[in-house]
Amino acid sequence: MLWGQGFYQELRFVLVQWGDRLSILVSTDLTSMAADIIIELYGYRFKIECTFRKMKQAIGGFSYHFWSKSMPKLKRYLKKGQSHPVEQVIDEEERTRIRQTVKAIEGYVMCSCIAMGLLQLIAVRYSGKVPSLFFRYLRTPSKTVVSEATVMVYLRTSIFRLFAHKPQLSITKIIQSKQEAPDSDADLLVS
Repeated sequence: MLWGQGFYQELRFVLVQWGDRLSILVSTDLTSMAADIIIELYGYRFKIECTFRKMKQAIGGFSYHFWSKSMPKLKRYLKKGQSHPVEQVIDEEERTRIRQTVKAIEGYVMCSCIAMGLLQLIAVRYSGKVPSLFFRYLRTPSKTVVSEATVMVYLRTSIFRLFAHKPQLSITKIIQSKQEAPDSDADLLVS
């Protein structure tokens, strides 16, 4: 692998040659970071993009439907000197509703990140302990760690059975406390 580095105004670039392929990696970090560190950090982008794709496709992490009537229509591009539409909202009550909407969106995405992390942890930790239901694997050379989607399918089909077999779990106790007791008179009328 050959590489070179340089600066151009407020950008730092690294030229990478891998075999017959050339790539230019660009960074806005102008510190004295070594080129091999920039290359290593750039490699993490793929993993991050894969995680975002899984969050979107597997658990719907970005499919939130929070909106507020107070939220102005946002434009993709603003003309030079044009103020942002949110800045044009002057009513404090509407600004509060916009803040609450943004907070709800952030909370939803954060819960999705946590759920994704839990699915990945379960996949890594328990891949060998689950029946042969697994049919998808993580993006690794080995086929020993299952994918997040496979863990989701497994949990979807078996989580309530797992809870029923473990009555001492806190979550099982919470679920049981929320269930309504069957009405015995209504059950007699059915038969």
